[in-house]
Amino acid sequence: MSDQSLVRFRTVLDGALAHLESRRQEINDLNVFPVADGDTGDNMALTLRAVLAELDRLAAVSSSKVGGDRLIDDIGRDEIVESVARAALLGARGNSGVILSQLIRGAAEELVSRPGELVDPVLIGAAMARAAQRAYGSVRQPAEGTILTVLRDMATSVATELAHMGDTRLGAEGDPAVQNALIADVLERALHAGEESVRRGPELLAVLRESGVVDAGGHALTVIVAGMIAALRGSDAPAVAVQAPARVSLPQHSSSTHRYCTNFAVTGRDLDPSHWSEPLEAIGDSVLVVGDAATLKVHVHTDDPEAATALFVGVGEVSHLDVADMHAQVQARSDRLDAIRGASRSEPVAEQRCGALAIVSGAGMRALYESLGVFVLDGGHTLNPSTYELLAGIHDVGAQEVVVLPNSPNVVMAATHAAELSEKVVRVSAARSQQAGLSAALALDPARDAAQNVAAIDAALAGLRTGAVARAARADREGRFAVGDAVGFVDDAIVAWGAPEPTLRTVLAQLAEGAELLTCIAGDGAPLDETAVRALGPGVEIECEVGGQPSYWWLVAAE
Repeated sequence: MSDQSLVRFRTVLDGALAHLESRRQEINDLNVFPVADGDTGDNMALTLRAVLAELDRLAAVSSSKVGGDRLIDDIGRDEIVESVARAALLGARGNSGVILSQLIRGAAEELVSRPGELVDPVLIGAAMARAAQRAYGSVRQPAEGTILTVLRDMATSVATELAHMGDTRLGAEGDPAVQNALIADVLERALHAGEESVRRGPELLAVLRESGVVDAGGHALTVIVAGMIAALRGSDAPAVAVQAPARVSLPQHSSSTHRYCTNFAVTGRDLDPSHWSEPLEAIGDSVLVVGDAATLKVHVHTDDPEAATALFVGVGEVSHLDVADMHAQVQARSDRLDAIRGASRSEPVAEQRCGALAIVSGAGMRALYESLGVFVLDGGHTLNPSTYELLAGIHDVGAQEVVVLPNSPNVVMAATHAAELSEKVVRVSAARSQQAGLSAALALDPARDAAQNVAAIDAALAGLRTGAVARAARADREGRFAVGDAVGFVDDAIVAWGAPEPTLRTVLAQLAEGAELLTCIAGDGAPLDETAVRALGPGVEIECEVGGQPSYWWLVAAE
């Protein structure tokens, strides 16, 4: 009898991911090493999702060819290992995600080295040993007390337990139910060893001891194994102790001096992972470079992500770029823990399918966008963030698909480049001003995908007209206005100038033609208060907001 179908294999991994997702925030809140950026659970979940997506692709291809579930040996273990290992590599993010991808690769390599054998306790033990070896080999300076120690202790325990287990091998006619039971049994033994190793972690790593936590990655590994056991048995997962968040939330590693956690893939020919650690360490730390001659995955903490990717110009194609602002992550984690410390842990919030990122300027403008559920990136006075700042903003959106609202013509090119580089599905909308983006953001539906959302947002933009009143920064060459005068715009045309009140009146009047609602957003130093603005109303409802944006006294949208 051949081994079971790819669907069955997928079910076990799906159980692992589901259990990890149910504990993801708990794991994030344990994260203090190497940097307290609170994303270990997120990163490990991304790696497993990438593997599941690849299994779905293999299953879809096989079903179209043979008209049913394709067996593992029908596909060929070589093909499965290569596909799964590459998917895990490309999907990995952060230290924990990259290490998990190497764990998966090591286990997969053991599977392919034993053609014709059913997956049984002996093969599980060998796969764990290979996974531990591969994971340790991926880190230049392995730290004990982390996921590496937990995996090694689990593998060692299984090797010992196998000597005392009755049935450890399955013949060619092995029964699937017996196979599931045997694998679940050996994994549960490994789980017990893993939990003990997790508890012992603070004795081995000072930062864990000082923070009052266990290692986030090691704890996550036990949660993953518990989910696999549940899927094999078709029952609830074995209990894994809930861990309290860290007592402190300050970064405990020199990487706290670097701002960006930078991850990307490089595809090419004759690539050598060992060649790149030294040049990357010259611009950052926490360096991991893993992969093979065709594909590398690079992880580095640096202040200059562009310098990291530039090292590979002419070497291969850079893709799957993800840049996370660790300073922002550490602060967000600290704020979240401050809010929940001393209270019961709430259920984790489900991740949205699609979110939005708006480039804004002004505290009030930020608040307006956030009230609509939109993530914001401070574009500064000129609304001109770099590609890498945009990538960090995209990363922070809690969704796998993202719509970017550039809100300025200056941002469009960088946003488009960031969308091309990001490992997420990203679409750039046609929003060219903050007031237009704000009105159009009402069309965002987190349940839709990015393509559908950008279509809805752009359709809303098509029904908008925009205007603005700004303080003139320089005198007009044609003599119409001097420095300090008000200048009024409708769309891109100058329509009025002079004193603030008549200038704003003209802009509002022109935008009111055919409109049902005007939204007027006051900026920093606006010379008229809300009552005075409403008094200028040209017979159309005016909604007044405070944006605090620099440069423009008022931004106006007409719907």
